[in-house]
Amino acid sequence: MNLKKTIGSWITDRFDVEKIREPINYQLKKPLPPHTGWFHTLGSLSLFLFISQVLTGILLLIYYRPTIREAFESVQFIMTKPYLGWLYRQVHAWGGQLMIIIVFLHMLRTFITGSFKKPREITWISGVILFLTTLGFGFTGYLLPWNQLAYWATTVGTEIPAAIPWVGDWLKTFLRGGPNVGGETLSRFFVIHVIILPWAVFFLIAMHLFLVRFQGIATLDPVGEEKDIGKKGIPFFPHHLLKEGVVFFILLGVLVTLAIVFPFELGEKADPMQTPHAIKPEWYFLPMYQVLKFAEKMWGLLIISLAPLFLFLWPFLDKSRPRNPLKRPLSMTFFVLVLLSLLIFGLMGYFSEKNVKIFNTDYHIDIYGMPHKILPNATTEPTHEK
Repeated sequence: MNLKKTIGSWITDRFDVEKIREPINYQLKKPLPPHTGWFHTLGSLSLFLFISQVLTGILLLIYYRPTIREAFESVQFIMTKPYLGWLYRQVHAWGGQLMIIIVFLHMLRTFITGSFKKPREITWISGVILFLTTLGFGFTGYLLPWNQLAYWATTVGTEIPAAIPWVGDWLKTFLRGGPNVGGETLSRFFVIHVIILPWAVFFLIAMHLFLVRFQGIATLDPVGEEKDIGKKGIPFFPHHLLKEGVVFFILLGVLVTLAIVFPFELGEKADPMQTPHAIKPEWYFLPMYQVLKFAEKMWGLLIISLAPLFLFLWPFLDKSRPRNPLKRPLSMTFFVLVLLSLLIFGLMGYFSEKNVKIFNTDYHIDIYGMPHKILPNATTEPTHEK
């Protein structure tokens, strides 16, 4: 007890603790809108996953070597030799997948509750940028193990910018560091994944959190008619903080369970001379990848570019005052149609170039995601190319 007092007096002699304690207490006691529930914990879960990715990433960097000669072998070493190295790698891999899902769900919750409306447009835009940088984490990190699937998926992915008029070829070369995916590509993706994106996300999260705490969580009242919460609100501490603690431990259990029960296979080392069958990007890029199959690259790229553009502009396009989703039929119809298109194109991309059995009948799904019945005596699979 004497030690505690000694340390306390040492600090108070040097710092005005009350000036620090006052804003902290204000934020802890700040009431939240009555409708604040479990879905409002998604933002904190995203933050937890980012911290988890940073910590596990640092542990992986102890042994990882970002060269085409050593990258695959170093990941193989991590998964077999160091104590719990396999677990850290799997938690990092699954953490990246879950982070994309939870950030996406957080954006959906924000959209449904109309929290992007005035005066929170900048908060929404910073969240959109955070979502895009999270996808950037997935794209750059996918190549780092330097296995076959990662190499060829990156080859396909870096071909897409080449469709941009005038600057496309330059942009493709800039991403790859040369005409083909190689050591320069790995080095550039490593720097982006390990240095540039983490720092960018750190400052974006700091700004996003500041805006959320400064402006508060939006109520369901129409724009310009938000009432003072007063005693009807839910205290952040301990009520909402307890919810975040509960979902934190649930997410931690899910993350470790996935890492143990459904580990990611490393596969074979990248071989530029051997192209695997039906190369596809990760699931979160499948809808965009499938759209590009139905149009020429330039037009397909223009179509998929509309999605992030609409996300940025939506607070300025939707000028309606209501926030309640039941009073925004046009906005919610658009929302449902976008979700359905993502789901449909994603499933088409996932099942494309595969054989499936439907009601005891064999079908071949062609490159465009269309099913074709396989004849009993057929020796080749129909491709039905355009």
